[in-house]
Amino acid sequence: MADAPSPQRSYRAACPNCGAPVDFRSPASAFAVCSYCRSTIVRDGEALRRTGQAAELFDDHSPLQLGASGTYLGRPFTLVGRLQYRTDQGTWNEWHALFDAGPDGQPRPAWLSEDNGRYVLALEAPLGEAAPPAEALVAGQRLTLAGQAWSVASVVEATLIAAQGELPAPPVTGRPFTVADLRNVRDEVATLDYGEPAAPRWSLGRPVALSELAMRGLAEASEKTLGGRGVSCPNCGAALQVTLESTQSIVCTECKAVVDVSGGVGAELSHYVQENAQDGGTPQIPLGRTGTLAIAGRGGTPQPLPWQVVGYVERCEVPEDPEDEQVVWREYLLYHRSEGFAFLVDAEDGWSWTAPLTGVPELRGDAARWRGEDYRKLYDYQGKVTYVLGEFYWKLARDERTFNTDYAGTGAASRKRLNRERTGEGRTQEIVWSAGETMAAETVRRAFQLPEAAAAALRRDATPTSTNASSLLAKLFFWAFVIVVLLILFRCSGDDECDGLRERYGAASAEYQNCQASNRARTGGGSYGGFSSGGSHK
Repeated sequence: MADAPSPQRSYRAACPNCGAPVDFRSPASAFAVCSYCRSTIVRDGEALRRTGQAAELFDDHSPLQLGASGTYLGRPFTLVGRLQYRTDQGTWNEWHALFDAGPDGQPRPAWLSEDNGRYVLALEAPLGEAAPPAEALVAGQRLTLAGQAWSVASVVEATLIAAQGELPAPPVTGRPFTVADLRNVRDEVATLDYGEPAAPRWSLGRPVALSELAMRGLAEASEKTLGGRGVSCPNCGAALQVTLESTQSIVCTECKAVVDVSGGVGAELSHYVQENAQDGGTPQIPLGRTGTLAIAGRGGTPQPLPWQVVGYVERCEVPEDPEDEQVVWREYLLYHRSEGFAFLVDAEDGWSWTAPLTGVPELRGDAARWRGEDYRKLYDYQGKVTYVLGEFYWKLARDERTFNTDYAGTGAASRKRLNRERTGEGRTQEIVWSAGETMAAETVRRAFQLPEAAAAALRRDATPTSTNASSLLAKLFFWAFVIVVLLILFRCSGDDECDGLRERYGAASAEYQNCQASNRARTGGGSYGGFSSGGSHK
């Protein structure tokens, strides 16, 4: 068992600053941070020497903690240290995991870190070749390293802000450096850490779930309490109840301001006020509601699990022509304690679920292949966030834009979907791939125990607008026909055709406002055209 005494020799001595016990489980570890006074300590033979003091950790209430243990591929490990980093997108943890001694008698270090709401377990390894210069890397770039083809997912400037426990190297805080994440078709993620530019560190990892690791000794609760955080809305002063350990942005329940809480306790809370904050639309699935859905976990096989709605996003497509019809869709951010995050997408062509991938599909022209199945490209489009509620594991920006490409499965996999999303600008871009499947509106209603009266509002026309249509041209002909019919009806009905949208989504909803705008445009002979079903997600 992982919580049994490890066979390798461990070393304990008193902190030279406060006298508290400091443990070294690995003979390869020469550095530690005292858990009591945060002194940075170097082991010099049988003595400990204080070299400085580490900054206080941002209490993110992670379910992980020092001393927690688990098993991976049959080998036990224990979490013995933690590094906490910050970028302009928030903070994240990397936990120093120490595997029990193998056949060579030496324990093996690894790193357990969070990746888009899920976890990655990575081992450091020699790269075996010269790493590319940090300034030469950009998101979306393809390159070959360590004998494999990789796609650069992100390049960020990070800063180590705090450390805890036993570490393989002395923590150097306050100095920004470049970190590049790379993905491949084998569902692997690699990291180039340029903390020491002359000798970049290379690590290779795979996605894991806490349930798969059979973790023991986790924190009993991962909730952030109001008393512990002391967070108030900087716009109206109302108390903000942050409940998830990974929350970077939260929406005030009173004034609907979007507040950045990534800076931690005592940091200035930046925010922005949403234009429709006071009278925005209400989600059809209430925030906080839990429903059992079969969503694919790390292994790719959907399994029924309870997922809680923690966030709600309204998005719209940014048309190339400002006079084109604006397509809108909704996304519900779902959370499961051991599986991480997923999305439930409510688009014009129906419902679907989707979850971020660790790897990247294999691309050949307009075709993609993922886990043995083929996908065809549907269309490219630009999306914009228009309204949000709840909590999110990334920092939200006003009118945040995304650049997306949707793919649909072929043959027996026709219900499956892939999405490529690019965010950011310049070298600070990030590319995230997600995979999912379509689902029936009735499945959504039953899963979240919504009343039967909600069935009509949940249902979407999934035939002519579906991604299974023979071509985008067929969709355009279909919508042109619909528009002609609506123009004829408008002469008799006036604004009455928008009443249903107002009753279903509210007077401030994007659907009702677009309908009103379309009516106004028709009186002036406005043009129409362009359609794509949304499906964007972080």
